[in-house]
Amino acid sequence: MKIGILQAGHTTEDIRAVHGDFDAMFKRLLDGHGFAFRSYDVEHMVFPDAVTECDGWLVTGSRHGTYEDHAFIPPLEAFIREAHETNVPLVGICFGHQIVATALGGEVVKFDGGWALGRHPYCLADGSEITLNAWHQDQVVTLPPGAEVLASSAFCANAILSYGDRAFTVQAHPEFSNSVLTDYVRVRRGTGTYPDDRMDEAEATLAQPVDDARLARAIARFFTDRVAHV
Repeated sequence: MKIGILQAGHTTEDIRAVHGDFDAMFKRLLDGHGFAFRSYDVEHMVFPDAVTECDGWLVTGSRHGTYEDHAFIPPLEAFIREAHETNVPLVGICFGHQIVATALGGEVVKFDGGWALGRHPYCLADGSEITLNAWHQDQVVTLPPGAEVLASSAFCANAILSYGDRAFTVQAHPEFSNSVLTDYVRVRRGTGTYPDDRMDEAEATLAQPVDDARLARAIARFFTDRVAHV
């Protein structure tokens, strides 16, 4: 099965030198599940010729907001709608989670509660938890028609969403291992963008385990079996 990675952004040069870009992180995350991959730099307007060019699509994170004026956002939203209508499976992570929601009729805002940085637990419908590394301020605040909340927290109400058998999206970053997050904290601390207390909280949890392998299995199961379940 060939998965097209739609790169809506790129990580910093310092991070790329050690961990690779976002597409490399997702390839590592999903390694062993039998997928082949092709990357498309949609941030720089490199789009697939058709939604059927790959068997499934994964939209990455980005430094941009879905509500910002960037040339790539309208065609990416149109591509998402076409994939949804054509019933080609779609996964969105962080910005990808947000732009799937906006493309299908939801709303994303810059959350007034500030940044989520580092390890965050999310509650599932059965009362259990999944813990993932997060790095975001924007959030989905209004669900699109047909979206179902699979996981939430007091900080992020719409943390994991499903759209039947057509889309599965996650606000957190399962591709950010603790090693990746360690370098994010190192590179971004002191830049003036992130509050020191939130960075301190992120740094304090870097040695604690996260459920990235579990989320990888959920993504793989969605692509292969079209079942959105964490």
